[in-house]
Amino acid sequence: MARILIIGGHGKVALLLAPLLVDRGDDVTSIIRNPAHAADVSATGAAPVVADIENLAAAELATLFAGHDAIVWSAGAGGGNPARTYAVDRDAAIRSMDAASSAAVDRYVMVSYFGARQDHGVAPDDPFHAYADAKAAADDHLRRSALSWTVLGPSSLTLGDPTGRIDVTSTESGSVSRADVAAVVAVTLVEDATIGRTIRFNSGTVPIAEAIR
Repeated sequence: MARILIIGGHGKVALLLAPLLVDRGDDVTSIIRNPAHAADVSATGAAPVVADIENLAAAELATLFAGHDAIVWSAGAGGGNPARTYAVDRDAAIRSMDAASSAAVDRYVMVSYFGARQDHGVAPDDPFHAYADAKAAADDHLRRSALSWTVLGPSSLTLGDPTGRIDVTSTESGSVSRADVAAVVAVTLVEDATIGRTIRFNSGTVPIAEAIR
């Protein structure tokens, strides 16, 4: 059994991930900002913890993280407000990595997106620019850290059923179901071969465990 902390516990991927982890015997805590979402999180088998990740200092985050075996970042500002996007998707994410190090939580899995990179090519006047910039900065900070990290880059997310199969070989972004993204996160947490790697993926034909190994 591992103690897993999910940041962004009411997100669509997180709500699918938590029961996968609970069903295999992990102890799951999901951080949420809105207390009204606690019942939804509890229904997954995870323990909801209300905390404002956007505004907590690294030391406060470290207190929340202490005693866990792994952290999954699945949070996001949701777009629309560039200042808040930078505050959550970049600054809070980076603080969470520093806090993980301080709290001796070595394993950190970042749910990013397929096109996240410094040369993302999104124009400054594009509404997506702030998110692309923020994710690139956060991912790079994680790669430079001493944590046992994995950056997952799913392509365009769908509400499709889980297939249990992905493609990690394509250089072009396609699509993948959120259910399969949740399954990829779950397998990543127990597959040491994913440590220190960025794994971009679409829906595909190769079983998840085989594809990411």
